[in-house]
Amino acid sequence: MSVLEQGSVMPATLPQVAGDLAAADLRAALAAGWRDFLAMPRFGQFFGGVYVLAGLGIGWATITGGNLSWLIPAIAGFPLIAPFVAVGLYEASRRREVGEPLTWRAVLGALKGHGDDQILSMGVIVFVAFSFWMIIAHAVFAIFMAGSRMGGETLAALMTPPGLAMLAVGSAVGAVLAFAFYAMTVISLPLLVERKVDFLNAIIASLKVVRRNFAVMLGWAEVIAVLLFVAMIPAFLGLVVALPVLGHATWHLYRRAVV
Repeated sequence: MSVLEQGSVMPATLPQVAGDLAAADLRAALAAGWRDFLAMPRFGQFFGGVYVLAGLGIGWATITGGNLSWLIPAIAGFPLIAPFVAVGLYEASRRREVGEPLTWRAVLGALKGHGDDQILSMGVIVFVAFSFWMIIAHAVFAIFMAGSRMGGETLAALMTPPGLAMLAVGSAVGAVLAFAFYAMTVISLPLLVERKVDFLNAIIASLKVVRRNFAVMLGWAEVIAVLLFVAMIPAFLGLVVALPVLGHATWHLYRRAVV
């Protein structure tokens, strides 16, 4: 048995990544993601359902907590956890691609990675990113609404000049943070599912793909943002379909991006 098989050493070299992604690759990835969803809907509906319940739980907690100022940043930052939720979908697509058995134990076990803590380490990063966004959003709220007589207990405060300014600045800051997080995870998590690499090298590979194919990967980020936003409008219920399709599609885009 090799050293790698024993799990003591992981490869330090970065995988080769493509630099010629095109819009056609995004369309092909979405089509492949839709086919995967139709071929194994039980996995997609399960992970989509978990995501919906998490969204409803966040919404319920912020509303019943009596401070609606947390509701918008919580909902806006909610998509940050989608890549980690989609890990099982990456594994399902991988198994379908290579013809391996599709079992719940195998798909759910994808979170364990290759007997190491690399994917779970990425999960910690996801949690920290979401927490950091909530702190930043609350700071933006405090800065702009400090001089307003209307507190966070009512959404009417958002229609005031300070509230509109807060939304504009918060959206700009959130977009920058969301794209930075997207660039770190869009390739790294599928890579960690398929290969035995450390999460730092996986993040570097992801950033490299985004840098080499910036326009296309920016377009993919926009597709994800729009579809998730639209799917969240009907009480998050559209995520039961949108999340798994995007998760499967991201796997196929990863397969195109990483040699």
